Amino acid sequence: MNPRHDGRASHELRPLVFERGVPGSAAGRVIVKAGRTTVLCTASVANEVPPWMVGKGKGWVTAEYSMLPGSTAPRKPRERAKIDGRTTEIQRLIGRSLRAVVDLQSLGERTITVDCDVLEADGGTRTASITGGFVALVEALVGLRAAGSFSSLPLTDSIAAVSAGIVDGQPLLDLDYREDVAAEVDMNVVMTGSGKFVEVQGTGEEATFTHGQLLALVDLAAQGVHQLREAQHKALADLWPFSE
Repeated sequence: MNPRHDGRASHELRPLVFERGVPGSAAGRVIVKAGRTTVLCTASVANEVPPWMVGKGKGWVTAEYSMLPGSTAPRKPRERAKIDGRTTEIQRLIGRSLRAVVDLQSLGERTITVDCDVLEADGGTRTASITGGFVALVEALVGLRAAGSFSSLPLTDSIAAVSAGIVDGQPLLDLDYREDVAAEVDMNVVMTGSGKFVEVQGTGEEATFTHGQLLALVDLAAQGVHQLREAQHKALADLWPFSE
């Protein structure tokens, strides 16, 4: 088996760090680092819901995503007037992934917006945004519980995401940019902590892949999400025991 350029094993995640306590006014704030990829995730609470949800007694969780100009080389132009299709796709993915583990009825008529701003991009920005966005979301929900909005957190599970792909014929977990651009097959997998799938995005990049390769990548991603869940658990140990 060929060694990866950074020395990782095929099933090994990049070094993962959650930095909580980031300065700011949002209810939840965390910086997540997966290797060099760095994303600031914040969760803000508004005591209102979108017009189409008014009176239903349910809350809403949504997300916004952006890559800051200095996150890549060459510089990425700032999105001012129109959000590009990639950004729209990613923020919708983040939003529906987080909603998959929130009891919207128990949340009440309020909206939580999770903003994911990429500070440095080296592959896997959307998956890091989901994984870190969940940590920010929990911080915000804990604050609402402390204020008496509910007695237990309106969460049904945890959520995390990771990439997997085939590079030079070899299934690899958690691709960085160098691996991602060389991948014959690229996949993003979103899963709950209990092992249920929320989304699987798999694409052959000028290539095809077999049923066996698909299963191998999904199994690899499932191993990765389990490791991500454990890291989230440690990062949130003082706030949520992952068993409520």
